[in-house]
Amino acid sequence: MKGVFQTLWDGYTRLTPSAKVIHDLFESNGDTIVNDHIAIRTFNDSRVDIAKMAEPFISLGYVEAGTYEFPAKKLFAKHFHIPGNSNAPKVFISELKLELMSDSLRRSVSLILDSVDPADLEDPNLVLTGRPWSKPSHQLYEKLREESEYAAWMYLYGFCANHFTVNVNELKGFESLEAVNDALEAEGFTLNASGGKIKGSKEQGLEQSSILADLQDFDFVEGVYKVPTCYYEFAMRHELNGELFDGFIAGSADKIFESTDLKLQTKLS
Repeated sequence: MKGVFQTLWDGYTRLTPSAKVIHDLFESNGDTIVNDHIAIRTFNDSRVDIAKMAEPFISLGYVEAGTYEFPAKKLFAKHFHIPGNSNAPKVFISELKLELMSDSLRRSVSLILDSVDPADLEDPNLVLTGRPWSKPSHQLYEKLREESEYAAWMYLYGFCANHFTVNVNELKGFESLEAVNDALEAEGFTLNASGGKIKGSKEQGLEQSSILADLQDFDFVEGVYKVPTCYYEFAMRHELNGELFDGFIAGSADKIFESTDLKLQTKLS
């Protein structure tokens, strides 16, 4: 199991230097970071859909544990866990419902996937491979972003971890998610405030927050432009009916998705 998650973490931190800085900051204060969950994005094309992304996790003993709909963003998601193993990070995989998108976006995604050797898409560890298509065009990126920030992000980064998540329950130095947020802001990190800095509630069983995605230089066909990469999330779980809540809240996740949205970055610049 460590191999799959370590490979994903290594790729994730290359895209998201802030995650490594925060990880090291917590550890320097005496905390051991426990990962609550990772998130992966994809399209609902049968070659790369949720079932395909889940393959390496299923082989590790993961099973489907919940489904979620995001009507506004035209997304569907599932989360997976290992029954009886609360220490294993959960895996949240979402996919864009292409049938609900414009003809133009569907054609673009089809051309992107068609450009990849079919044998490469059959790799059972496809989720670890990053972007298997050629260098992106900034013009196409902007065109996709007009309709779906999610699709535009996928075009840049392909198959990888969109974010990792600190399990706040396991942090010894913080008693609440609010305290974690305050510490992050004191260090100069900007939180995703869409829907509030804390999404969810104790009553719902889950509180979540995240920093905005790092802005990094990206080498497009037309030149270098700054774009959002990935972000770090923080989750605090609470008891419901005598058990620690193990799932996700669609309304909260909907706002967490926006951590990679360039529009949020622009509002703050």
